[in-house]
Amino acid sequence: MSATSQLTDFSDLFTDLQNRVRVQTSVTATENQAKRYINIALQDMHLGFGEKFPWAHRTGQLVTQPEYSTGTVTITQGSTALSGASTLWNTNNNFSVTNMRAGGRIVIDGGVEIYEISSVTDDTNAVLTAAFVKSDVSAASYLYFEDEYDLASDFLRPLDLQNFDTNGDIDLIGRTEFRLRYPRSKTTGKPLVATIIDRVPSGGTTPRRRVRLWKPTDIAFLIPYSYITSNLATSSAGVAQANLSADTDEPIVPLHGRHAIVYHALANWYRDKKDDARSLQVKGEYTDIILRLVGDQEIGSSRPRFQPRISPYVRRARKPFRGRRSGRYTTGSSFDEIR
Repeated sequence: MSATSQLTDFSDLFTDLQNRVRVQTSVTATENQAKRYINIALQDMHLGFGEKFPWAHRTGQLVTQPEYSTGTVTITQGSTALSGASTLWNTNNNFSVTNMRAGGRIVIDGGVEIYEISSVTDDTNAVLTAAFVKSDVSAASYLYFEDEYDLASDFLRPLDLQNFDTNGDIDLIGRTEFRLRYPRSKTTGKPLVATIIDRVPSGGTTPRRRVRLWKPTDIAFLIPYSYITSNLATSSAGVAQANLSADTDEPIVPLHGRHAIVYHALANWYRDKKDDARSLQVKGEYTDIILRLVGDQEIGSSRPRFQPRISPYVRRARKPFRGRRSGRYTTGSSFDEIR
């Protein structure tokens, strides 16, 4: 840590916060409190501003699962045990992914019901999440497909609120609208619409953000997408993480804007210590920095502008005697007669 340079790493940030509030440093309880204020400020700084901060933008790629219908299936009414013949459900395809996975969908014997796969035991045995409701079937045809896919582990929310993919081919709509317009479909093809959903955490407390597509894919598609990251810190080894932890960790905020984190933490500190006057004063400084960061656009960025429609004037100026009636004036008595 340098006493004369811009704040750089986690140690710089929480030490500067302690110095500004004039508390003794190297006291574990106070230092932990300062660290928490810094991490809260870092998270809150990006709340609702991720789209405006280019350093929080990330890109990902999604490879969809081809449909699978090789072999036949056998299942009895009321059972969840699915048996296959000449099937390779637990064998990897050309994309190093098993042909059938937990969470996938299956239609049995051309029925209207769409079942979800709970688990895949081996190449010829799988388990459904719900009991089979039709009469017993033996050596029947089936269709397995997937319409939900995991997103990047640090996916917070989409960057583009209109399109899911960066090519602009897949529209992004809300969950309620998607549920109403596109109920569970077994018609596979090229995906045209997507929505973001949240699944129950599995094997931990980490949220599972997934994308649901319509139509479910029949072949493998490569879908590039952009998103806002939830990893706002980086370790000294370059590993992205959600919070600042080690003293040498650094926020993803560019160096020239990292002092804003301290100002935000300082305002919260004063607020919690019931020093409202100082809290408001520091809050104003923080707000001013954020406004300048948001307005600090790079060359080529989109900026709002007024663009008058001058093409009609240009056309008339080029051919003023063409003879076609102009919308700017009339001849004869048509104006007086309101014609």
